[in-house]
Amino acid sequence: MEKFVKYKAIVAPLDRANVDTDAIIPKQFLKSINRTGFGPNLFDEWRYTDYGEVGKSCEERPLNKEFVLNQDRYKNSGILLARDNFGCGSSREHAPWALLDYGFKVIIAPSFADIFFNNCFKNGILPITLAADVVDALFVENQANEGYQLDVDLEAMIITTPAGRKIPFEVDDFRRYCLLNGLDAIGLTLQHEKEIESFEQQRLKSTPWAFLA
Repeated sequence: MEKFVKYKAIVAPLDRANVDTDAIIPKQFLKSINRTGFGPNLFDEWRYTDYGEVGKSCEERPLNKEFVLNQDRYKNSGILLARDNFGCGSSREHAPWALLDYGFKVIIAPSFADIFFNNCFKNGILPITLAADVVDALFVENQANEGYQLDVDLEAMIITTPAGRKIPFEVDDFRRYCLLNGLDAIGLTLQHEKEIESFEQQRLKSTPWAFLA
């Protein structure tokens, strides 16, 4: 997992509450267990006007020109601005996979569904919870300024707007440590690789019969 320290990107505003995981990545795409390749099908039913299918190229599919990610000003965005209860619904880990594969590394919302929130951290996405009135103000600023970007500093836990306004946010110490150091569950375990190897060697000597085929 990549380290997350500071990140600056264009902000895409998704002005909808209760966006569920089936909207983020529809159920027909859950057959794959690879973490990559889901980006083109992120928000599939909103981005395209036809029905998306596994293995179907998205390059020639008809676009919904009204959807935010299809608007020129929000192309190449890396921060998603959302509303209440983002990521509700089923607990599919494919949802953060799709968001990350598209290019989103930060999601800002007044609230998140718990399982989705946890899955974001496990996959290198920073979900930031801010007060509803602060999110409202960001939506207004974003709409008024094309090319609107936010600068997110995880180490300092500060968001800086183009006007220089500082917005503090909070992240649990353990999750912050993991993101800053690029550690997922496997990475955390491998930090103790020497201790694990030592234990296995001692166990092999003390109970050699346990290792017989």
